[in-house]
Amino acid sequence: MDQKSEIPADSMLDPANQHEHAHHHHTTFAEQGREEEVVYAQDTFDKSVEPTPITHATKSTDEEAGQSSPAHRTLLRRVGKQWRHIVHAVIWLLFTGWWIAGLILHRYDRGWLIPFLLYLAITLRIIFFYVPITIITKPMNWVWTNTARPFVNFIPPKLRTPSAAFLCVAVILIGSFASPESEDNTRANRAVSLFGMVVFIFGLWATSRNRKKIVWHTVIVGMLSQFIIALFVLRSGAGYDIFNFISGLASDLLGFAVDGVTFLTSDDFYNTTTPFAPANFFLVSVIPAIIFFVSLVQLLYHYNILQWFVGKFAVFFFWSMRVSGAEAVVAAASPFIGQGESAMLIRPFIEHLTMAELHQVMCSGFATIAGSVLIAYISIGVNPQAMVSACVMSIPASLAVSKLRWPEEEECLTAGRVVVPESEDHKSSNALHAFSGGAWLGLKIASMIAATLLCIISFVGLINGLLTWWGRYLNINDPPLTLELIVGYICYPIAFLLGVSRDGDLLKVSQLIGLKLVTNEFVAYKALQDNAEYADLSDRSRLIVTYALCGFANIGSLGNQIGVLSQISPGRGGDVSRVAFSAMITGAISTFTSASVAGLLITNEKQYFGT
Repeated sequence: MDQKSEIPADSMLDPANQHEHAHHHHTTFAEQGREEEVVYAQDTFDKSVEPTPITHATKSTDEEAGQSSPAHRTLLRRVGKQWRHIVHAVIWLLFTGWWIAGLILHRYDRGWLIPFLLYLAITLRIIFFYVPITIITKPMNWVWTNTARPFVNFIPPKLRTPSAAFLCVAVILIGSFASPESEDNTRANRAVSLFGMVVFIFGLWATSRNRKKIVWHTVIVGMLSQFIIALFVLRSGAGYDIFNFISGLASDLLGFAVDGVTFLTSDDFYNTTTPFAPANFFLVSVIPAIIFFVSLVQLLYHYNILQWFVGKFAVFFFWSMRVSGAEAVVAAASPFIGQGESAMLIRPFIEHLTMAELHQVMCSGFATIAGSVLIAYISIGVNPQAMVSACVMSIPASLAVSKLRWPEEEECLTAGRVVVPESEDHKSSNALHAFSGGAWLGLKIASMIAATLLCIISFVGLINGLLTWWGRYLNINDPPLTLELIVGYICYPIAFLLGVSRDGDLLKVSQLIGLKLVTNEFVAYKALQDNAEYADLSDRSRLIVTYALCGFANIGSLGNQIGVLSQISPGRGGDVSRVAFSAMITGAISTFTSASVAGLLITNEKQYFGT
């Protein structure tokens, strides 16, 4: 009998079989005979899971779907193995020559750090094609076992969590208050930001679903990781240079999209000498960049580069924060591919997620933005370094705050492993297929963004018109009664807790936060950049609100996430709806904690705005 007829496709996900099976969980690539595409085997709750080689292949193909024949794939693999060493050697020699030449010619005028890190990353990646990474991890584990672990074991078990919390608080206090004051970053302002961070954490603890089940290790490590990332970016020259380089690459994507638009129109299309030039329109200055970025992401996905990168991020947070594999994958992927797409990475497991995992999956989506809209925000002038660092800070922060608000009370199916399954439905035949499919997907995403903005901004205008008309009969004329004014006063305490300047900035920042929560972050960022009333915000307030707005936590995204997850797993629609609002509020608080941390650490905010 055929193997597939003996074992149901989802038997590994059946909780009844968790201690009875030990078989392969196949992907499309595994079925095609690729031994390197190993997912996992073993019992579900086995903590020491080892990858198991795949030793069989099916010969069935779908020629009409564009997939190549097994003989052709076998030939390509054989040729690839024969020439792989030469290709790797040529790549390494080229980058070695480039790095040495750059070091000699431009060491002082262009810097050496970024080229060195790029060269080091490529060198290590090539080395680990031939040498197991255990040559590094085993010595690291030995050092940990013989140095740190005895020290930890020396502390009585009851005192370990309080000791870790004390260490975390000490690091935050020293890192925040040891540096000298600046014009707009006094220690009093830092103290307000610290107080706000404490209030946010206390509020989550006070409203926790089960305070007795909170795993404080996850919370402490998450908040400490968030602070260390911010410390690296905002206080160190190397951190600033690295994130400035990353944000510069994101900004450069806009220029490449411009090349495509000028080809479709004319070379003078982006002549912005007149206020009504087409290039000043959102539709042609932002939408093309989104389409190109999504297409590029699909190309990276086809070559498994994106999955590899997300997997490495996920393994780190899975190991350090003691969360399930599904939670780690979604948290690591959300800043890169967005809230709905990150959930698709764990599609086979959605049906079997615990309530706490569902909450975490949704919280991670609400706590950050996607790479496609990041490009759009950069194009309208939002500070790129702040947004890129906020996205990275959101990974540990979302894990920490979600586990504080909704701690785990059940057994997780993906406990003890990190799995990034291959997409069964959307695998491209080749790079051209992936790139063209990405262009079509980018067009759909960009169209959805444009249509959503049109409808939301129009609806807000309608509400403001009604409120202004109604307010005239109460003599509310200066300023007029608007939605921004109402939500501004509601969010006034939040703006204060973030530590923004108290010289006229509180109401303005609170209006932007409220606008983001009831509409979306795109509308809020556009108002921040274009509206004259926000032009006089201090650099400190502008940077803090940039962090505070960097997330999908709004009413529109709430419906989007419920729809996506309910479509993936219709049987969990009720559970998704039950945790959705809590996840949205928790995701918003995650971005607020990032803003508070930024308020603690800002020392030279002028470099972010060129003032």
